Amino acid sequence: MSESNVDTQEWIPRTKLGKLVKEGKVASIKDILEYNMPIREYQIVDLLIPSLESKIIYSDIVQRQTDAGEVNSYRVVTIVGNRSGFVGVGTGKARQLNDARQKSLIDAKLNITYVKRGCGSWECRCGTQHSLPNMVRGKSGSVELIVLPAPRGTGVVASDIVREVFSFAGISDAWVKSFGETRNRVNMAYAALDSLRKALKFKSPIDWNR
Repeated sequence: MSESNVDTQEWIPRTKLGKLVKEGKVASIKDILEYNMPIREYQIVDLLIPSLESKIIYSDIVQRQTDAGEVNSYRVVTIVGNRSGFVGVGTGKARQLNDARQKSLIDAKLNITYVKRGCGSWECRCGTQHSLPNMVRGKSGSVELIVLPAPRGTGVVASDIVREVFSFAGISDAWVKSFGETRNRVNMAYAALDSLRKALKFKSPIDWNR
């Protein structure tokens, strides 16, 4: 597990949202995401979610053909989350491994999303936030996932990549069916993130008057 902070320099906001966050006028990352306000500075996430964790889940070397020959670069995929309703996935590519790690970490923070958790399994009905409230579908590239709520204690029945993403989001029980080129670990991670985003579209009776 690595630290989620990218650097220790003093943050000088450049966007209106960043200035509002630093001044304390916006104190909830959930409000930012619900109003679809674009996050263009990763320091916003650092400030509003101090308990954020990060982990590299995939890295490889990619090649690009140029006039001077082949150029090698590192590609890194990182997930961030607080294991309590917020998760993000990011990709970074650079000639140096450390630069690729930093880019992927920043990208993951900018792609962070709120996860609507619940107990949607008819076999459980415990009322706790251990799974999802309903069935969702996620897609990235050729990979498609169908996520079903599972009873408490089932665990996340899926590949290692999907389990990592769900764990960082705070989802401990789910059944996952995968389709397509499931060996592509990058698309699997983004499909898992997309499925968690889709859960926000479901409105329960509690949300009708909001």
